[in-house]
Amino acid sequence: MESSIKMDQNNNLPFSFVVLAAEPIFDIAGFTITNSMLNAYVAVAFFILVAFIASRRKSLVPKGIHNIFEALIEFVQNEIQKVTENKRKTKQFLPLVATIFFFVLFSNWLGLLPGTGSIGIWEMMHGELELVPLLRPATSDLNMTLAIAVLAIASTHFAGMRELGVFHHFSKFLNFRGIALAFKKGPMAVIISLVEFFIGLIEIIGEFAKTLSLSLRLFGNVFAGEVLMTVMLGLVSYIVPIPFIFLELLVGIIQATVFAMLTLAFLVVATMSHGEGEEEHHEETATVAAHG
Repeated sequence: MESSIKMDQNNNLPFSFVVLAAEPIFDIAGFTITNSMLNAYVAVAFFILVAFIASRRKSLVPKGIHNIFEALIEFVQNEIQKVTENKRKTKQFLPLVATIFFFVLFSNWLGLLPGTGSIGIWEMMHGELELVPLLRPATSDLNMTLAIAVLAIASTHFAGMRELGVFHHFSKFLNFRGIALAFKKGPMAVIISLVEFFIGLIEIIGEFAKTLSLSLRLFGNVFAGEVLMTVMLGLVSYIVPIPFIFLELLVGIIQATVFAMLTLAFLVVATMSHGEGEEEHHEETATVAAHG
C-alpha cells in the first residue's frame, strides 16, 4: 500500500496520506530512480528468475513447478485463441499479451505485500519530516501505466504493418489513394472517399484515446485501491481491512485481464484487412438469416 507519513506540528504523532506522484529514492548518473520503479525492477527480476527456472527443463514431460508454468501459458494461449480464432495469430500475439497480463498482475499484487508503502526513509520535505516509502506499486504510477499503454498501442501498429504492409495499414488513417481513385469513378465516389478520409483522421485521434484510456483505467483503479486501503487502515488496523485486501486481489486480476484483453482486441483489429471484416460480416448475416 502506498502512502506517506508526516509528523504533526509537535513532531510526535504521525499521520498518513496518499501521494499521487511517485517519490524519488536516489539518482544513478543523473537518472532518478523512484519507489514505483523499484517495484517494477523487482517484478522484472522475478520474471527473469522464472524464465531461468523454466528454461532449465530438460525433459519433454514437465515435472514439478514446470507443470504450473505450462498450465499458465496454455491457459493464456487458449484464451487468446478464443479471440483470434487463428493459430498463427495466437502464437504471434501470445508473447506480448501474456507478458502484459503477468507483469500487470504481479505489479498489482506486489503492492499488497507488507512493507510496501510503510518501510522507507525519513526526510525533510517542504519543511516537514516525511517518510518516503522505498516501494510503491508500479501500476499506481501514471508514468508506468502510460508507458505500458504506449508499448501496447505501438505494438498493434507494428503488427498491422507486418500483416498488411506499411502502405495498406496506414491507409486506414490517411487514405489518399482512395481519394485519387475516386476521381475516376465520379463525384459521388469522391464525396464518399472524402468522408472516409475524415473518418480516418478521427481514427488517428482514437489511437491517442486508446492509449489514454488504457493507462488511466489501470492507474485509476489501482490508485483508488491504495486510497481505500489507506483509509481503512487509518480507521481500523485489525480484522476489518482483511476483506478489502481480498477485494484488491480480485481487482488486480480484473485489471490485468482487462488491459491484456483490450491489447489483444486492438491487435486483432489492426491485423484485419477491410476484406476480412466484410467477409466476417457477410458470414454472420448469412448465419442469422439461416436461423431466422
